[in-house]
Amino acid sequence: MRSSLDKLISWTGLLLVATLIAAGGLLTWANTFVGNQVHDQLTMQDITMPSGDALEGLPPEDAKVMQQYAGSVLDTGPEAQAYADHYILVHMNAASGGRTYGDVSGEYVAMSDEQKATEEGQALGALRQTLFMGNTLRGLLLYGYAFATIGTIAGIAAYVSFGAAALLMVLVALGFWHARRVGHTAERPVTARVPQPV
Repeated sequence: MRSSLDKLISWTGLLLVATLIAAGGLLTWANTFVGNQVHDQLTMQDITMPSGDALEGLPPEDAKVMQQYAGSVLDTGPEAQAYADHYILVHMNAASGGRTYGDVSGEYVAMSDEQKATEEGQALGALRQTLFMGNTLRGLLLYGYAFATIGTIAGIAAYVSFGAAALLMVLVALGFWHARRVGHTAERPVTARVPQPV
């Protein structure tokens, strides 16, 4: 019975190994696909990360984040996130005095046609347009960052799947070995010899 149980558990483990290897393969494909897509789409935008004088007006924390990518082509998720949150957003906040697109747009919409025609109204309309474009670009870049992060997680999960499959394969091999050993060393009934009378 012990040998049969070991074999049953080992075959089940072998099925799990096959499942983990298949999952690892799919996760590796997802990691490669997402990585390539993010790289290609960001590269097509032809954005070079700011450097030198362009970083001088930034707050120290934002400048420190941007400095590590200074002058490089924006083609990775972390670069997209840095550019969106530590460069574009900083300039948007500086231009709007910390107001959001919703705030500025609300002010502009509330103006009469005469107010919109004034210099102040036109400036507010231009700021509204700037914030709209900034939010759009930030959103696209942060989507790229999110997908790149998903790709990275898929890559880590692939390594975990392959590692778990390798470990489980060792346990399966030990299970089959143990089943064979138990089968060979199992006690067999022995007929007792009855002494013959003399």
